[in-house]
Amino acid sequence: MEAIRVQKVIIEDGKVSITGLPYKKGQSVEVILLSQPLRTVSCPHLTVRQLRQSGLIGLWKDRDDIRDSVAYARHLRERAQQRGDTHYDLAGQ
Repeated sequence: MEAIRVQKVIIEDGKVSITGLPYKKGQSVEVILLSQPLRTVSCPHLTVRQLRQSGLIGLWKDRDDIRDSVAYARHLRERAQQRGDTHYDLAGQ
């Protein structure tokens, strides 16, 4: 028996779609679904001194292509939150 592993993210309750399988019409297959736990992201805790020394503060201040760095950072955060393949468990912090 050949096994093919395909990982998908459920984007609609109760539905999953798998295409591109190497099987032909009439072949018999068995589908087993295993849910995976949400991945958690551990965030290192920085002291104020470490944060100031990291170079992150003021990182975009001299960029000519970014007029409003606060709005730009907000936009990047919103885009990151809309990705369907990443789940963050922020309650565990």
